[in-house]
Amino acid sequence: MLKIEKLTKIYRTDEVETIALNSISFNVQKGEFIAIMGPSGCGKTTLLNILGLLDNPDDGSYIMDKIELAKLKEKQRTQYRKGNIGFIFQNFNLIDELTVYENVELPLNYLKIDSNEKKEAVNQVLKRMNISHRAKHFPHQLSGGQQQRVAIARSVVAKPKILLADEPTGNLDSKNGKDVMDLLTELNREGATIIMVTHSKEDSLYAHRVINLFDGHII
Repeated sequence: MLKIEKLTKIYRTDEVETIALNSISFNVQKGEFIAIMGPSGCGKTTLLNILGLLDNPDDGSYIMDKIELAKLKEKQRTQYRKGNIGFIFQNFNLIDELTVYENVELPLNYLKIDSNEKKEAVNQVLKRMNISHRAKHFPHQLSGGQQQRVAIARSVVAKPKILLADEPTGNLDSKNGKDVMDLLTELNREGATIIMVTHSKEDSLYAHRVINLFDGHII
């Protein structure tokens, strides 16, 4: 499903050149749950941002379903990301001015979906995440665990081909963290392909495979 070959990212200033990713290569099969681990600064989030089309590599190849994503122009990248990639952030990244329902609905607003289909999709995923009773609330009225459930609901409502998670339990206590990991495991068992960045050994145990990064290399 996903083929990454010699992916390289270099950050440059006037005086310093930092190689964030140094010729990274690996494959991901459909339905896999991959954990990416390593110390701070090793390139984990840079890699996830490139896979999520939020950043561009300087070199290398990133192929999903036979499409070379690394070579897409900005408008094409944005369009592909909206329909095919779900992203879960550590800090939830919800829009404070929107209700739970409106936050979850947001990805569907960029797709050509009629209002009835959109409403059904949002209601189904809210029920799936056990937050239907919070649909009219705003993010500041929710607990951290509930906010992350909203973030997950938003990331899966459009049924993306791949789900990317950047430290999804990083801002949660142990109980809410376990609930979120159980939820991701359920989504994976239902067919979701997941790549998760984490510092947590406990969270990594939920994955099928762990990729360890150090200094921009896979070790």
